Formats: sequence, C-alpha cells, structure tokens
Amino acid sequence: MLRSLLTVIALALPVLACDNSGLPAEYRQLEIPEELLVSPEARARGRDLYLQHCALCHGARADGKGVRQNLSSRPRSFLDPTWRKRSSPRSVYHVIREGLAGTAMPAWKIFDNDQTWDLVAYVLSVSGTSS
Repeated sequence: MLRSLLTVIALALPVLACDNSGLPAEYRQLEIPEELLVSPEARARGRDLYLQHCALCHGARADGKGVRQNLSSRPRSFLDPTWRKRSSPRSVYHVIREGLAGTAMPAWKIFDNDQTWDLVAYVLSVSGTSS
C-alpha cells in the first residue's frame, strides 16, 4: 500500500511542478505570449541577454558551469530535458523576475516584460525539447 502511494506521488510531482499552483497569483494569471516563445527573433534576443547577464553563473552553453564557482548553490543547467519538462513559461518568468529563495539565483528586476519573455524563450529552447 505504501509503495503504491509513493509511486502515485512520484508520478504526480512533475505534473504538480508544472501546474503553477505554487506561484504567486500575479504570476499564475500572467498571459503567456505563445508566439514569442517559439520566435527565432525572441530567442536570439534572449540569447544575447543571457550571454550578457546569465552566462557568468549558468555558463555560455547554459550547462550550469559558469565561471562563478563560489556560489551557495549550483546554478541550473538548462540543457536538462527533465528540468524542461517540469518547467513552465510562467515558472521561468517568475524565477527570473523574483529570484529563487534559498539559492544563489537573484531577482532580475532590470529586465522589462519583453526582455524577460525573450529570456524565457531562450532558456526554454536550449534543452532541445519542444516547447
């Protein structure tokens, strides 16, 4: 019985992680610009922003192996398809804007909404899985 319950929980976790229920209301209701997320131009703008602001920690290849190694937690590798499947555009937008508590990921309030969506488009595209 316990084993069955644990199996159900393990199978449900990826779905729950992607349902955005843990996000603040303003992010759960955020309109997603779907056409922008698949736009080559948006992804190119996002890549430029990423290389300028994010690669120091997350690595130029988005593999989590940036030159900053003295962080309190290891930066996320965006190449991981498992991470991509667990992530939603809203959750990535939220982490960029607000940071991630308990980690070295800071809030990036310097980006406007369009720039943040460009970064989301790029970050979600690098794992090589479909968006």
